[in-house]
Amino acid sequence: MYGYIGKVLRINLSNRNIMLENLDEKIAQKFIGSRGLGVKTFMDEVDPKVDALSEENKFVIATGALTSSPMPTSGRYMVITKSPLTGTIAISNSGGQWGAVLKNAGYDMVIIEGKADKPVYVNIDDDKVEIKEADHLWGMVTTDVTEKLNETYPQSKVLCIGPAGEKLSLMSAVMNDIDRAAGRGGVGAVLGSKNLKAIVVKGSGKVQVPDEEKAKKVNLEKIKILRADPVAGQGLPTYGTAVLVNIINENGVHPVKNFQESYTDKADLISGEAMTENCLVKKNACYRCPIACGRQVKLKDGTECGGPEYETLWSFGSDCDMYDLDAINRANMLCNEYGLDTISAGATIAAAMELYQRGYIKDEEIEDDGLSLNWGDAEAVVGWTKKMGLREGFGDKLADGSYRLCESYGAEEYAMTVKKQELPAYDPRAIQGHGITYAVNNRGGCHIKGYMINPEILGYPEKLDRFSLEGKAGYAKVFHDLTAVIDSLGLCVFTTFGLGAPDYVDMYNAVCGDIYNVDTLLEAGDRIWTLEKIFNLRAGIDKSQDTLPKRLLKTPIPEGPSKGNVHRLDVLLPEYYSVRGWDENGIPTEETLRELGLEEYIGTF
Repeated sequence: MYGYIGKVLRINLSNRNIMLENLDEKIAQKFIGSRGLGVKTFMDEVDPKVDALSEENKFVIATGALTSSPMPTSGRYMVITKSPLTGTIAISNSGGQWGAVLKNAGYDMVIIEGKADKPVYVNIDDDKVEIKEADHLWGMVTTDVTEKLNETYPQSKVLCIGPAGEKLSLMSAVMNDIDRAAGRGGVGAVLGSKNLKAIVVKGSGKVQVPDEEKAKKVNLEKIKILRADPVAGQGLPTYGTAVLVNIINENGVHPVKNFQESYTDKADLISGEAMTENCLVKKNACYRCPIACGRQVKLKDGTECGGPEYETLWSFGSDCDMYDLDAINRANMLCNEYGLDTISAGATIAAAMELYQRGYIKDEEIEDDGLSLNWGDAEAVVGWTKKMGLREGFGDKLADGSYRLCESYGAEEYAMTVKKQELPAYDPRAIQGHGITYAVNNRGGCHIKGYMINPEILGYPEKLDRFSLEGKAGYAKVFHDLTAVIDSLGLCVFTTFGLGAPDYVDMYNAVCGDIYNVDTLLEAGDRIWTLEKIFNLRAGIDKSQDTLPKRLLKTPIPEGPSKGNVHRLDVLLPEYYSVRGWDENGIPTEETLRELGLEEYIGTF
């Protein structure tokens, strides 16, 4: 097989059985790889109504068709499981080096099932796979786990959970290479529920391609395009994703104080420019990445650690009305150490601050913690992050996210979530197309699976009026489908700053053989997105959850460049269902399922 390795590793933690299975090449090609192949595999093996933290849930790690291939940004892998945070399908993506090494070890997918009777880790060294005891690692933060396992297995790469995953926090992440995260949906808690602390990988293999010279040529062509692009070739390499802070804020799209406002005159204090000037040590690139948006920063105490993304600068910063860059860096480091999703962590603190502002949370509830819930309190933001990671004090209540926190006070309207997952750093009242991608997202509140910021703010592939409704539903569908393709290829979504669907066809065909054209590749993305929707429908996630928080539908933005706007979901949601070929209740029609080759699911939801 070209591109694909052709092997699936199945590990049953209950009986300690390890099996090697052949990959179905036709299924792999139909669903591309990584996200698509993982979702298909998960759908075939797991009841969508399963308790996400039960032994019956499975945990699929899938590499892409192009992961570890000679193509730019080809280091990504995907985690697929049922989310304990949302109850939806969880599709969490991560970069770094770990995914490429897993594929080099000889595996397209790893399927984790069952539950160990005590803490364990898995060591994969090419075709040698072992389940090992991990009592000595339980309770360790990610840097300590990685260091300890690297001592035992030199030159290996480590994926692990931190204390948050062990303690089943519903915002816990799976970490790899210390500061790379498969972050959203509480996937770390699924590994915690299985008593699996880490997976160590070392691989010596190589992805086979039909024509190495052709693959090399295509790779160089795409790198040239990316380096010539003003965002992929200049903005992201220079400032990281934090380049967005001032851009988004200047458009009045940057949420402040739990989405009570959408603009701040203090954004520059936590911008990419400020980070570069005050604390940047170096860039930190993922596998085969010419963009290198990752940051390494230095704290005021001299500690060096992974730097925050745009979303993290916002969630701990503006969303909490806090503009201390060093405090944000410290909170980000704690999230990496304890294994917390930074968007959910910061946004949950912001929701708690609004609950305190409005009198729901009383002083006596938090007095034993010695921390405030006042807007802008830098030390409180850092302190609550640590307490969430350890489930200490009031941090125990925060650790399961803002929806459950607000629900416990009968104040769900202050949870800025979709399907119980915290929204990211863009106010949909001022970007109508991006708002519809939030509402219908299969994994809940998410920006990256349909990044309409590209056309509505940044002008990729063309500049759209962000307040207009015309054509936005169709545009959102294309972005959803294309992102499903990119995820399944094992590439980074930031390659869309320069590359388009024909480029992804070129790369797939150069690595895997002449299989796809633009139309069939986008159809595969549609197939993947629709299959995820089917899982959610079968799990009981219906049209009522394809919505946005009441504030974003009813309360106009009070001040700033986007003053007076609300999101028009009432118009865009029916249009989105229509362009997808779904009925008025958001259910794929039989005709649509047949067109996408999903006939086997007719009548199953």
